[in-house]
Order: sequence, then structure tokens, then C-alpha cells
Amino acid sequence: MTDQGRYLLDNQQVEAGVRFEALAELFNPSTFRHMIDCGLADGWKVWEVGAGGPSIASWLIERVGPTGTVLATDIDTSWLGKTKDSRFEVLCHDVATQEPPDTNFDLVHARLVLVHVLERNQAIAHMVEALRPGGWLILEEADPELQSLACLDEFGPEQELANRLKRAFRTLMTERGVDLSFGRTLTRRLRDAGLSDVRSDAYFPVGGPACNELEKATIEQIRRNLVDAGLATIQEIDQHLSNISSGKLDLVTSPLITAWARKVSPCP
Repeated sequence: MTDQGRYLLDNQQVEAGVRFEALAELFNPSTFRHMIDCGLADGWKVWEVGAGGPSIASWLIERVGPTGTVLATDIDTSWLGKTKDSRFEVLCHDVATQEPPDTNFDLVHARLVLVHVLERNQAIAHMVEALRPGGWLILEEADPELQSLACLDEFGPEQELANRLKRAFRTLMTERGVDLSFGRTLTRRLRDAGLSDVRSDAYFPVGGPACNELEKATIEQIRRNLVDAGLATIQEIDQHLSNISSGKLDLVTSPLITAWARKVSPCP
């Protein structure tokens, strides 16, 4: 992870669970579609990198069937829970600094992980190394530089405050080494890693309860950071949270860019 201070959205905070649920509601349909398009089927061996919450891993267990396996790793596995299912393993692991926990995976997937990692190329190399020949790597990252607003329609003071706090959040992330334009680099990085059949698309949720819940949980998590850095006052933060609860805001997320590619089979 970044070495410039503690991870801004610490999974030890209670709001992390709310964020995981909101992210699942917003992005799981797109994530699952890409996995299915790559051929995910019974018997597959899958590595879910930086799993965070259990939603993706739980869905994967159902898809790989009785003969498949799912490995879910993270530097903090506290939200993944425990299971007696022999097909499902949870492991504390840092994809950037540690060797792959296993090899010969049919599918390796990471969502909203690499943007927080300074050793991004090394992390990608570890994931590629873990693939079997012909296996698929799916990477998904936000690109806040492509769309930097919390409210696209800034027509009043509530929307102006929301966008000002979003800019403050971006400042905090940048100070911690987060690359806000990382999402757009995924296809290039997959090609540079020697993968083939490189493809990509983007998904951009606009409005709705999940966007609201994600914003509230995020602001609560970074409240103290914003105040300590002089980027916002407690009164402004409380007003923003009140505005969200009142239904006055049409909040959006950053575009999620998904890139996927296949490991080339070695020449005979």
C-alpha cells in the first residue's frame, strides 16, 4: 500500500462495511458480467485480490461449482469472515510486496486495489505470474481525473459544497500517493505485461441510493483528515451529510475502468 501515511479508507473503521456494500451494489453487476464473458465456469481456480468484503468471493464460489476453488486475499481480511467450505480460502497477503500465493489460476481479479499501491507494476507482475497459460486477468480501477465532480449539475450551494469536498478528498488521496488517472493506464499496463487479447470498457453509475451511501460512508471515514488538513470544517461536513440525507443531491461516482486480457500460452 502507499507509504505516505495510513491508508485513507482504513478497513478497520466501521464505515468500511457500508462502503463495501455500496460498492458491491454499484459495481458487482459490471464485474460479474466481465467474469462471465471471460468464460468463468465450473472447476475454475480463481484468485480474488484485495477482496475487502465477501460479496465477490461469495458469488465466485457459486460459479466455480463443487470442483472449483476461490482464494480471497487482502492485507486486512477481517471483513471476509470465516468459512468451512473447502473450496474457499482466505489469506492475509500483500500483492505488491509478496510472491503469488499460488499459481495456475484460471482467473485473477482485482477491483479498486492497485490505485492505492505504489508498487503497481510489481503487483501486476505477481498477478500475471499466478495465471496459467490462457488464464485471464481482470483489473478494475476508478479514474477520478476523467470525472472529478460529486454532482454533475452544480446549480446550487448544496452541489457546490459537495464538489468542494470531493476536491478536498482528491487532495488527500494525492498526498498519499494515489494516482487519480491510473484507470486509463490499465490497457497499456496489461500489454506491457505481455498479455494478449487486451480489451477494456468503462462503467459510470449516476445517482441513486448506493451512490448516496457510498458518499456518506466515505465522508465519515475521512472527516478527521479533512478537518486536520484544513480542507473543511466540521460544520461544512455535517451540512453536506445533512444535504445527502435530505435527498437534495444527485451524487455520482468516478468512472470504473475495466481492462481484461489473457496470458499467452508458451510456444511448443
